[in-house]
Amino acid sequence: MLVKSIRPWDLSESMVTPEHVFINRRQFLAASAATASLGLIGGGTALAAGDADPTLDLYPAKKNEAYTIKRDLTPERVNANYNNFYEFGSQKGVAAACQALETRPWEVTFDGEVETAFKIGIDELIRKMSLEERLYRHRCVEAWSMTVPWTGFALKDLVALAKPLSSAKYLEMKTFMNPDVAGGQRATWYPWPYTEGLTIEEATNDLAFMVTGAYGKPAAKQFGAPLRLAVPWKYGFKSIKSIVKFTFTSKRPKSFWEDLAPAEYGFWANVNPEVPHRRWSQATEKVLGTNHRVPTVLYNGYGDQVADLYKDMKSEPLFM
Repeated sequence: MLVKSIRPWDLSESMVTPEHVFINRRQFLAASAATASLGLIGGGTALAAGDADPTLDLYPAKKNEAYTIKRDLTPERVNANYNNFYEFGSQKGVAAACQALETRPWEVTFDGEVETAFKIGIDELIRKMSLEERLYRHRCVEAWSMTVPWTGFALKDLVALAKPLSSAKYLEMKTFMNPDVAGGQRATWYPWPYTEGLTIEEATNDLAFMVTGAYGKPAAKQFGAPLRLAVPWKYGFKSIKSIVKFTFTSKRPKSFWEDLAPAEYGFWANVNPEVPHRRWSQATEKVLGTNHRVPTVLYNGYGDQVADLYKDMKSEPLFM
């Protein structure tokens, strides 16, 4: 007898978008780009039709059914108005301030221990990749969580494009630096620009994902447009936003929060309900958009895919 194993992130069939809705949505988005103004969810500064994202025609991308989840998706209006983006302020209500960020033109640099360093425009980069939609859990170190339909491409494809040398053991990522636009970057006690890092093994894991869109369209600026990271088995601060630089290196990078508060935020930052933050428990999480508090799961429910990455690292502080 064939027994089907239900994975912890599987989504029920009742939540799959019907084909006619998917097609109508694509037509609506295309028409909106040509004829209408697009505004922030719940208010804010409007984006003129002439400023529509140059890659809008690629959305919505086909859903990859290997990446589904059991929880309901977090409503876009909730996600779009509850954001950590310290470049624009330390409060959650930074969506309006984020609209000051100009995401075109936008160049991404690849350097360090690679065959040849290079720069590439974001639209050319996106069109080189095969976009897909993945439904991912997102667990913040602050003990709240959400469930997001990200669109983008596998980080391992970006690594392949960069052609790192065998000496490269880590991937360091940096966000933009522009305090004239991002007022939070004027706070000199933070180690700007925001920096994050992964091992090459983490970066080439199937789950590691470069995000270019969400909710069936290009990513909103407060989500980290035009290019952000999603590593769903780690706490959310590892998922760096608005990336401009990838550096391949033999030396382990020091990440933004690790540099700022090393006793509370480590390099690995894997989700573990049994390891509390120094100031609060990680045993449960508040699900955004609901009144529910649910148990947190080791590696945020992705242990089958990532636990082997850390099997020989018992001396490392993997869960902070």
